Amino acid sequence: MDDLPTDWPLREKSRLIRCRPHVWHVQVTGQGPDVLLLHGAAASGHSFHKLMAHLPGYRLIAPDLPGQGYTRAGGHLRLGLDAMADDLTALCADQDWRPMTIIGHSAGAAVALRMAEIMPRAPHAVVGINAALGPFDGFAGWLFPKLARAMATGPFAAAVVTKLSSSRAQVARLLAGMGSPLDDEGVEMYRRLVSRTSHIAGTLGMMAQWQLEPLLERLPQISVPTLLITAAGDRAVPPRVSAEAAARMPRARHVALPRWGHLVHEEAPAEVARLILDFLQDKQSPVSLV
Repeated sequence: MDDLPTDWPLREKSRLIRCRPHVWHVQVTGQGPDVLLLHGAAASGHSFHKLMAHLPGYRLIAPDLPGQGYTRAGGHLRLGLDAMADDLTALCADQDWRPMTIIGHSAGAAVALRMAEIMPRAPHAVVGINAALGPFDGFAGWLFPKLARAMATGPFAAAVVTKLSSSRAQVARLLAGMGSPLDDEGVEMYRRLVSRTSHIAGTLGMMAQWQLEPLLERLPQISVPTLLITAAGDRAVPPRVSAEAAARMPRARHVALPRWGHLVHEEAPAEVARLILDFLQDKQSPVSLV
């Protein structure tokens, strides 16, 4: 872990795990039933470090997704939704982790739902935070996946994107554009991520290989109890995406927060944690863990 900054959030909880085809960077903290936390595209497990402080009574497991953060991808064709879910399921089996709950932010919520479909022991619950469970709207829906695919196949694409996007001012503008103007520390963590060519390459590869439509078609068959949390100021994934997904799922609930943005779990971790804990500890709920 020589390339992991000494002041990286929860660095003392970090470990590297070799589980084919990847070398995973994972942070594990706490004791109790296992909870797996999956970050969104272009982020890393660090995005949960404030939320984790408000989730006592669980063993919290936060991996960096393949190719992103400090996880080294073992193959450039293993970065799509289904492949990530398969490889994360294999990692859980290898480490004897038994997630009773999977929490996913943005694209991580889609991975969480896919894992719930394929895991030998399905989780008791899934929580999506500003879940990316819909296609891009309008012109962006046609252009963006094709652009990412073209860029991902270019030999210098990641280096070019890194150079264009890794200034502190540019990162701050990108975060504010999602409705989440983070503090200086938060901006700095993302600046470090997008300054890593390998991280950008992994993110581009994920975007290029992302195939969400089959999962969306199966939403009415996904019976895992699911909480979808949205923030009114999210400019990346409109709250209606989660509302519409919840309406199609037999055991899903949508809760809308009246403010904050796409990174609400970093902006308001206590409020998000309260919703999660209430959901998991509701004795009238089928996902009760007590």
